[in-house]
Amino acid sequence: MTESDHNRVLLVEDTAPLARVYMEYLRSEGYEVEHQETGTLALDSLRTAPPGALVLDLKLPDMDGLEVLRAARESHPDLPVIVVTAHGSISVAVEAMRDGAFDFLVKPFTAARLIVTVRNALERRRLTRIVAHYRRELDRGSFHAFVGASAPMQTVYRLIESVAPSRASVFLTGESGTGKELAADAIHRCSPRRGHPFIAINCAAIPKDLLESEIFGHVKGAFTGAVGDRAGAARQADGGTLFLDEVCEMPMELQAKILRFVQTGTFQPVGGTQMEKVDVRFISATNRDPLAEVAAGRFREDLYYRLHVVPIHLPPLRDREGDVCLIARHFLTDMAEEEGKAFQRLDADAESALMAYDFPGNVRQLQNILRNVVVLNDGAAVTRAMLPEPLRSASADATPLRLNPQESNVSKGVAAAAATHPAGPPASAPSAEAGEIVPLWQLEKQAIQRALALTGDDVPRAAALLEISPSTIYRKLQQWKIKITG
Repeated sequence: MTESDHNRVLLVEDTAPLARVYMEYLRSEGYEVEHQETGTLALDSLRTAPPGALVLDLKLPDMDGLEVLRAARESHPDLPVIVVTAHGSISVAVEAMRDGAFDFLVKPFTAARLIVTVRNALERRRLTRIVAHYRRELDRGSFHAFVGASAPMQTVYRLIESVAPSRASVFLTGESGTGKELAADAIHRCSPRRGHPFIAINCAAIPKDLLESEIFGHVKGAFTGAVGDRAGAARQADGGTLFLDEVCEMPMELQAKILRFVQTGTFQPVGGTQMEKVDVRFISATNRDPLAEVAAGRFREDLYYRLHVVPIHLPPLRDREGDVCLIARHFLTDMAEEEGKAFQRLDADAESALMAYDFPGNVRQLQNILRNVVVLNDGAAVTRAMLPEPLRSASADATPLRLNPQESNVSKGVAAAAATHPAGPPASAPSAEAGEIVPLWQLEKQAIQRALALTGDDVPRAAALLEISPSTIYRKLQQWKIKITG
């Protein structure tokens, strides 16, 4: 709906003098007004040019105004309808409100009453649409092939949508199994290049001697076994997107040729003598720290800056609060159908085990775990006993899990909490004599227990003081088999 449509009001009134008065009231406030005298004409107008608001007299010559209201609400659920009724028909107005009318006016009414009601109706519709827009943007449980509703993933979704329409090169980073290829594919699908090829090359999976040929192609006789000309990924991706996965694994001698390709859009097939030109959008990815690779001399700095135009980081699964269960349910549904099993859900204890685990292999590891469960078991629900080790009996004593990057701030957060809320440590907290080395997990446990004691077992507040996420505390407590009283 355009801004002009938003300010357009459809007035349905069969009494001509009253219609002229109402139209003057509304036009004096800058509204564009369309007038119809019958319900039939009003419904025709709604079908051809929906207004921002409908002012509807309930007494019409050809049909009951309530019929018009119901039809209007059915075809345009968010259209605000203001009904107009005579003084003795309040009960009819009440019925209209039950049928979805925004408000009602009782004849006779003043210009101010009409203008304020219409203004409120239009503003209500505008705000409703804004809320619906942001709900779609911020509460998405999935995006293309991604499944996840956490705040970090909402950020990733918005970045993908923002960068997709441009020609800018995108550099994806993240641990193995976080979905970098899914992100590259989503960027391509959201871009104007979606109708052209998306070609992915894994620089770590192809032997170094063959990688140049895989990217640039070769001509007949270029090397032993080259029995004919072959188009490489660069030619195949013309007009579309070329995804260089694990780009930091690319040998240095090839990086110079890739740099020229990125700069000019031209390349030379292996064994060829002619330069070829293509129109390609570059997306690169690595699970390493690219700047560390540059500093170590394993990746060209000039190539890094050519490719690293728009960086997008894919968060590890342990930092995606609540997504682990959402993804697990998605995998379980698909895999149960594929394997002909009866699984419909995960029970609460199984979900707690998933939430407590660190998933160093991220979504790929979770997928493998669910496949293992579905193949080896059957039943209506997945239970903790069906989960493989170390999920089934994960604990800090048996299998210390990797810390979140934020958790290096634990000591600082607890120190701040102690300064604000002085209190002694919990009785169960371990202590170290001077010079004694205490295991890191015990210090972490002590820090979390102290923060919970200082905040009265308020997990979100304790997490804020520790500068970690609440899900981290819940996960650790599950590992340590500690229940909080709050």
